[in-house]
Amino acid sequence: MRVAYNEQMTELADTLGEMAGLAGQAMERATQSLLQADLRIAEHVIGDHEKITDLSAQAEERAFALLALQAPVAGDLRSVVSGIQIVADIERMGALALHVAKIARRRHPAHALPEEVNGYFAEMGRIAVALGASAREVLETRDPERAAKLREEDEAMDDLHRHLFSVLMDREWKHGVAAAVDVTLLGRFYERFADHAVEVGRRVVFLVTGELPTDMPTPPAQHVN
Repeated sequence: MRVAYNEQMTELADTLGEMAGLAGQAMERATQSLLQADLRIAEHVIGDHEKITDLSAQAEERAFALLALQAPVAGDLRSVVSGIQIVADIERMGALALHVAKIARRRHPAHALPEEVNGYFAEMGRIAVALGASAREVLETRDPERAAKLREEDEAMDDLHRHLFSVLMDREWKHGVAAAVDVTLLGRFYERFADHAVEVGRRVVFLVTGELPTDMPTPPAQHVN
């Protein structure tokens, strides 16, 4: 029975890692579609999102089967429950990349972004993709020290998000309300993508050590997932 449990946990971990990789890839392509007003890439991101949802369903099914059939306790139970929570975080990361691609598609053939904020989103996209790759890495290695460092990597995203608001609030903003709404939403999508990657790291720390890192507090509930 123990061998079967270990095999099932390995399969769950592999699925989570694959999901994280797909979410990072989706955000990378969504950023390309946004910056280049590329409808083909946006449609590709939208069409591929089903892969993440399918893997999410598979991962949840495996996790609940482990709970029902193996009745894990102590550390094993912590691993399964953490796995269920991580599924939700990665699925939301994929959904946020999907939102970016949909805005790019909706504004096509025009660019959704005014040129003056392109640099912000190019950098936010780079950071988001890097955090997605880091999330996949810590899911595969289960390294709690590396997982805890995702919080530090997220600080650059938070700084960019704050600076973006200063641009929107500037009296010189001349791109109208619709562009301001798009920029606000898009900035939020990138910021939340990064937050969910950090939360994956936080859950990996708990999974391995049984303790939540004190410098990675649980983020407050948000209207945008």
